[in-house]
Amino acid sequence: MQESEAARAIFSDWSPPVGLTLALILTAAIYIRGWSAIRRTRRARFTDLRLMSFLGGLALFWLAVASPLDGFADTLLTVHMVEHLLLMSAIPMLLLYSLPVVPLLRGLPAPVVHWIAGPLLRLQALRHFTHWLGTPAIAWLAMNLGYLLWHVPAAYDLALENEAWHRVEHLCFLGTSLLFWWVILRPWPAAKRQSSWGILIYLALADIVMTMLSGFLTFCDRPVYPWYVNHPNPFGLPVLEDQVLGAVVMWVLGSFAFLVPAMIITLQLLSPARNRRA
Repeated sequence: MQESEAARAIFSDWSPPVGLTLALILTAAIYIRGWSAIRRTRRARFTDLRLMSFLGGLALFWLAVASPLDGFADTLLTVHMVEHLLLMSAIPMLLLYSLPVVPLLRGLPAPVVHWIAGPLLRLQALRHFTHWLGTPAIAWLAMNLGYLLWHVPAAYDLALENEAWHRVEHLCFLGTSLLFWWVILRPWPAAKRQSSWGILIYLALADIVMTMLSGFLTFCDRPVYPWYVNHPNPFGLPVLEDQVLGAVVMWVLGSFAFLVPAMIITLQLLSPARNRRA
């Protein structure tokens, strides 16, 4: 009974963020418009699956940061870790698989492209900066340092205490993770790079970082985040058990997100060798 009352309280306190919801709907409309236009000449590349991937990524983003799930994340560390995994793995992969760059540009109104987007994209300094951001070392450091820093107790609690910093945390996770996965997926029209064994090291080192933090939270014999001690959850789950459960969820699902792409890339790298032997 207590658990159901706590859940009802979270739902009753929730109200959909109008600004963010409208922004996501507008983004979806721009992509659909651009996808429809480019699909006329590139039907094989811009399939229905690309469209569903982009819309699914936006829907998951709304679910993670704008739905009642965010209220549960403020109460339970386990749900907070699920929210972080969505922002760092599922959502970036879905958005990048949709090949978003060209459809979003094609979907913008012509005056916006002519007067704003076009001049910005032609800026040489901006092109150099984005190229630098997309280098493997910078992308890896951005995501993993951001991930570790936001899990430092002072920063973690600040994000829960202050809604503005909570939004910054979400944007940091999503933005740096988009960079991280961009290096691997490199969605068209970005030039494809030849797969190499180095990308497996890139993924393995990221998995080690997540494993170290997850292992620390799992085997630590005390609650790490004061927020959950000072704001005990109404669901009857002890703080330390919630911490262990959240860490295990992050450990298992987070490693899965790194290891599955690593397995696929390994098979791709071994395939040419098999063909040569054949």
